Amino acid sequence: MKDEATALARETSETVDEVLPGGVANAGAVVRSGDHVLRPSNHHSPSVHRFLGWLREQGFDGASCPVGIDPDGRERLEFIEGDVPIPPYPAWAQTDEALASAALLVRRLHDVSAAYDTNGSSWNHDLADPQGGPVMGHNDICLENVVFRDGVAVGLLDFDYAAPARRTYDLAQFARMCVPVDDDVNAARLGWSPASRPSRLRLVADAHDLDRAERAELLAFVDASIRAAGGFVRRRVEAGAPGFVAMWNDMGGQERFDRRARWWDDQADEFAVALR
Repeated sequence: MKDEATALARETSETVDEVLPGGVANAGAVVRSGDHVLRPSNHHSPSVHRFLGWLREQGFDGASCPVGIDPDGRERLEFIEGDVPIPPYPAWAQTDEALASAALLVRRLHDVSAAYDTNGSSWNHDLADPQGGPVMGHNDICLENVVFRDGVAVGLLDFDYAAPARRTYDLAQFARMCVPVDDDVNAARLGWSPASRPSRLRLVADAHDLDRAERAELLAFVDASIRAAGGFVRRRVEAGAPGFVAMWNDMGGQERFDRRARWWDDQADEFAVALR
């Protein structure tokens, strides 16, 4: 696979790389080169590539197909044609139809990955389900990590934080960012228009045919994520990660997460009613 990546790199050496927008951890470091995307790799990339390759073998076309790791250490993946929303999010990406299609794509990922053998694999635990689980969770599905065509989700990007998970755990992280389950100030800063967020969370649960116990579990995971008060982001800021430092400052620091927690205390009952 390394020889193939080297040959591909040579073939595209005259191609002008296009920096792809969006992202935090890898902002400015993800480029399109012809039919491929080049992005920083990490210790877990070989495991992620094996998983992505396995998904393609199972007929799942809703994720990037891996090509290999280049000699310069960057991972190479096939480019997925389509539209990727970045803040301020466009109106077409905020529709219930777009949300439902993304939720269904997550469901397909979970259904297929339930058969994946994770033995011998290494995963990033920063955002992982602490108990693991029977499926592979993406764990970081914000709109910037979804490819759409004509307003329908067709692909998921950036599996850096993928790890075994319970379905409702991964779904809660997706819902928190894509419903979004967030207060008006924070949501507006990302370009979200006013909407019935409890109803949109219900839409996500319905797309996955969650039963009553699973809906309660989904709500509990959303609650736990919000009460974590941005701990993951804060740790990255304290480590001096430039993209996270910039985001922390732009979004108002710790007050951004404290405000969301206060809002959740006032609104959680409405979400609970919507999920019944």
